[in-house]
Amino acid sequence: MPPPSPPPSRLNKNSHATNNNSIDMHHSTGLLLAFSMVASSLLLVESLAIHTTSVGGGVSRGRRCGLLQISGGDSFDRDRRSLSLNRFGCRSSAVSPSVLLMVSSQANTEGEEAAKVDEEDDSQIIEAVSKAAETTVQNTSSSTTKQSTVPNNQQPLSIWPQFDELDKRMIKIALPCIANFAINPLIGAVDLFWVNRMGNALAVAGQAAANQVFSSAFWVVSFLPSVTATLVSKANAQGNQEELQDAVSQALVVGFCVSLLGTFLMLRYPEKVLSSVLREGAPALHYAKPYLFIRSFAFLPSLISLIGFSAFRGTLDTSTPLKISLTANMFNGILDPILMFTFLMGVPGAALATLSAEFISAASFLVLMLRRKMFRWSKIFRLPSWTKLKPLLKGGAALQLRNVALNVTFLAVARVTQSLDDTGVAAAAHALAIQVFQVGGIVLLALSTVAQTVVPNELIEKVDATTGKKHGGKVAAKNVANRLMSWGFILGVILGALQMVLLPVLQKSSPLEEVRQAAVMPSVLASVYQIMNGLVFIGEGIMVGCGNFLQLSLSTVVATIAALISLNTLPKAFGLSGVWMSFGVFNSFRLLGVWLHQTRFGPLSNNKMESKPA
Repeated sequence: MPPPSPPPSRLNKNSHATNNNSIDMHHSTGLLLAFSMVASSLLLVESLAIHTTSVGGGVSRGRRCGLLQISGGDSFDRDRRSLSLNRFGCRSSAVSPSVLLMVSSQANTEGEEAAKVDEEDDSQIIEAVSKAAETTVQNTSSSTTKQSTVPNNQQPLSIWPQFDELDKRMIKIALPCIANFAINPLIGAVDLFWVNRMGNALAVAGQAAANQVFSSAFWVVSFLPSVTATLVSKANAQGNQEELQDAVSQALVVGFCVSLLGTFLMLRYPEKVLSSVLREGAPALHYAKPYLFIRSFAFLPSLISLIGFSAFRGTLDTSTPLKISLTANMFNGILDPILMFTFLMGVPGAALATLSAEFISAASFLVLMLRRKMFRWSKIFRLPSWTKLKPLLKGGAALQLRNVALNVTFLAVARVTQSLDDTGVAAAAHALAIQVFQVGGIVLLALSTVAQTVVPNELIEKVDATTGKKHGGKVAAKNVANRLMSWGFILGVILGALQMVLLPVLQKSSPLEEVRQAAVMPSVLASVYQIMNGLVFIGEGIMVGCGNFLQLSLSTVVATIAALISLNTLPKAFGLSGVWMSFGVFNSFRLLGVWLHQTRFGPLSNNKMESKPA
């Protein structure tokens, strides 16, 4: 006779306990991985902070070292080349011990000789010591005078924020960029909010899938803005208006051709495009297809807006794009509830509202760029020469590889997320976590775009028209890069902590309890990852600003391979939390690429600066 079965209540209790233990294990593992990422970020900051970098005749410091230049006679030149290091591996900021020893030994030798000749000849000893001391003072004074003639921008600065002139200049450029980047995710959050108001998880999943497909297809071909911003920044720093117009005009021509191809493919093969994130026959396809159909027409205006934003950013004007984006996206926020609920259009209404905002933005950028003579219609309708087109296409080809790698990762993430369940809960929870991720990421991404324009601008040596002083160059660019990296780390810590505090509020955007519960751990990971994002985003912006497009692309490809391996293993064990753990692996490898660029291979790396001749 078989043993009696336990009561159903006990079965439910045991099952519930098992589920709770599994969830606790997933949360613990996720937190352990997240804090491992934080530790790696701290190690990177520490390595950048204490690494000494030779700059001309001095030493640039990360955290503890100073700049010293001693000049004078031959003996002092020899001594300068053999300056001893203190316990931190940095040159002493005082007169070196060998200089003092030389003075002292000189005085003692002359004193002994004087004593042997005549004990009463003390005046000779005093004269010898005074003469040696006077020589030391003169040489030290000469060194100080020579060092004071070194331009301020050629002297290494602290990597940590000082709220000095450099910080004020970067803040002035960064604040409008941050606001501009904040608009699009916030409008995306508004779209998500109104779609959530429909109370249908499949509608949220379908809109999120179609939006991801459009974004991925768009960003694959949107290598133009990054290259355009760098080319415009260099032309603007040199005062070359003709070259600036060439860069913008050629970007618009290439963008027009690429966007037409993208729109055609999405309109002609919507099922194949959506199959990259949704399996055949998925319930969410009912909502995804009409949304994608309308968004397909936004390809061209979106690309024009991005090129316009990059052109203004290249001239260090970040306020104008902010005004345009704010005006255009206000229409999106107003039209969303009207089209979705008043006109009963549902999810397609959200797509139509977004399309309207994109057309308003593109038209505004074109009009203002024409007024400021950033491009000419004659150059757009004229076939450009290969010499002028080569920098754009060369940089674009390298960045194209990066964009493909990034979007392979994002599409793989979306596909794995959609396959976790058929109810749409996991996909909706993932969309909620993405919004949490973007709330802080917009600030760091904005600083990345600042790096893309400020660094190439600083690399160009310029002469002030009023004072006649030279400024810019590698040392100035290195100072900017170091300061941006430290700002990225500090803001990443602050934003991550702020998101953790606001997490209960952010989760209220979904009325579905099961979605909120599923989004808890991914949202926590998204908050912790901001620390790493601060270093990754800004470090990659510096790579773009230096023109190291291929190096950036190869780093991203390696990170994508690591992410794909993780996506094949971690979600099977940890569900949606495993997807976000894979995000952590992806950004860890990108962080490694940033570290290699700044310490080994980049033009501003410690190795390259050390090898610079004195």
